[in-house]
Amino acid sequence: MSLFKEIYAQDELPYDKFLRLGAENLSDAELLAIMLRTGTKEKTPIELGREILKLAGDKLGLLGLYHFDVRELMQIPGIGEVKAVQLLCIAEIAKRTAHMKAKTDLRFEKPETVATYYMERLRHKTAEQLLLVLLDNRKNIVSETVISVGTANATLVSPREICGRALRMDAAYMLLLHNHPSGNPTPSRQDILVTQKIKEVSDLVEIPLLDHIIIGDNRYTSFNEKGLL
Repeated sequence: MSLFKEIYAQDELPYDKFLRLGAENLSDAELLAIMLRTGTKEKTPIELGREILKLAGDKLGLLGLYHFDVRELMQIPGIGEVKAVQLLCIAEIAKRTAHMKAKTDLRFEKPETVATYYMERLRHKTAEQLLLVLLDNRKNIVSETVISVGTANATLVSPREICGRALRMDAAYMLLLHNHPSGNPTPSRQDILVTQKIKEVSDLVEIPLLDHIIIGDNRYTSFNEKGLL
C-alpha cells in the first residue's frame, strides 16, 4: 500500500470513489480534496477540505467559499495563492450553476422563482444593495442596475431616479430587489415607506412596480405576496 493510501486508511480515496461511483456521490469535502490534490504534513487533502468547509460555514457548502477572498484563504495552512484562486473559482462555478438552474424556472409573476433566481447573487452581500430590474412588454429583462449600496442595515434610494431610469430605458414594468445581510427578510418600516413612494411615482409614469422582494439567507419576502403593494 502506498503512503498516500495509508494516509487515507479511514477514507476511500476521493479519486477512486469518483471513478467507482461518480461525482454525484462525493461529498463537498471529497470534491475539494480532488481539486486540492495535496494536503499538509498534519492534514490529508480531505481533512483540509473539511476544515475549509467548516470555516466557510458547513450549512453553505461550496458556496460558503464565496465569503472569502484570496488573502483570507491563504491564511489557512496548506493553501497558497494557486489553491486559493482555484477554491474561489469553484465557488464562482457553484454560484453560476445555481443561477443558471434557477433561470429556467424564472417567471416574474411568481415571486418564488424571482427570489430563487437572485438568491445566490444577493444573499452573500455584507451590505444592502438595491437592484432595479426593468422589463419589456413580454416581461423579458431589459436591464439590471444596482441603484444603491448602503450600510449593513439601510439603503438610500430616490423614487425619481428609479422611475426616470425606467422611462429612459422605455421599460414596461419594474421590479425591485434588495438583500438583508442579517439573513432576515422581514421588511423594515423604511423598506415599506420607500416602496410606497416608488409605487406612487411608478403609477404616475405608468410603469407598474410588479414587486419588491427582500432576499435573506435562503428566505425571501415579497411585497406583492404580503399585500404591501
